[in-house]
Amino acid sequence: MRILLVEDDLSLGEGIRTALRRGAFAVDWVQDGASGLLALRGGGFDLVVLDLGLPRMDGIEVIRQLRAAGDAVPVLVLSARERPADRTLGLDVGADDYLGKPFDTAELLARVRALIRRSAGRANPTLESGPLRLDPATLTARWKGRPLDLTRREFALLRVLMEQRGRPMARDAIQRHLYGWDADVASNAVDVHVHQLRRKLEPGIIRTVRGLGYALGDAVGDAP
Repeated sequence: MRILLVEDDLSLGEGIRTALRRGAFAVDWVQDGASGLLALRGGGFDLVVLDLGLPRMDGIEVIRQLRAAGDAVPVLVLSARERPADRTLGLDVGADDYLGKPFDTAELLARVRALIRRSAGRANPTLESGPLRLDPATLTARWKGRPLDLTRREFALLRVLMEQRGRPMARDAIQRHLYGWDADVASNAVDVHVHQLRRKLEPGIIRTVRGLGYALGDAVGDAP
């Protein structure tokens, strides 16, 4: 899953990015509101973690313009503004959740997972597909009750395919969800991760959809 972080405090931003990456999220980080809004107009994000006191454009204005454009991407506001009126304003203009600074990174990750789950219309915090079970909170996966030994990238790949179960995802879309804007990614990185995952599951679980990419589960026109 891919997250946009909009935070101008370099130390805090680095800490948040590190925590989110350890949670198997791809993170793109910008440091002012105008750049954040521009990045969001390009699409492809599953969630935004947004500071309010930003240079060039305040976080409240970012949310206003985002919602005015019809973009429903979940927004988690981070702010040192503790007045109830500030929280109310952020939620009323379209934020989905609010976390005051300072905060615990475990709570941040829990709120991120909850917002992504809610936006996908899921009540269950775990992802299940037949005998395959994945727990985003503990970063663990099981196949037929057997624990899977997955790298962080493999876990992230499995999670995004399970979120899109039955629908093919193009390689470049998968790559953005795994790496974000990272420029140092080998052209065959996604194929390598798929190959490794297939070895740890069974043939046919992750399918190649000709001309489209990869899919988990049944999809028309796919082949093992």
